[in-house]
Amino acid sequence: MKTVHGFPEMTDEQRKRLAALALLPDDQIDTSDIPEWTMEDFAKALPFSDFYKPRKEQITARIDADVLAWLKAHGRGYQTLMNSLLRKEMMEELKRQN
Repeated sequence: MKTVHGFPEMTDEQRKRLAALALLPDDQIDTSDIPEWTMEDFAKALPFSDFYKPRKEQITARIDADVLAWLKAHGRGYQTLMNSLLRKEMMEELKRQN
């Protein structure tokens, strides 16, 4: 099971209840407190990326002077630009792996 930080460890009782729920057919699970989404609900929904903000970590990195000059030529926010370019490459690689 995936480790989730910031939450207390599940008790044996909680694990048993979760295992029993996993064995139930979908039509026997009470979802009355979770109504089905309508097309209107989907239209109002925001992509996860609109509110997901990963934790930033300060690093020291050595990059080529011409690359740094190119980034800085874009003005303020060159570090954010660098992060965006790296994230785009990371996401493309992750897509290729799947």
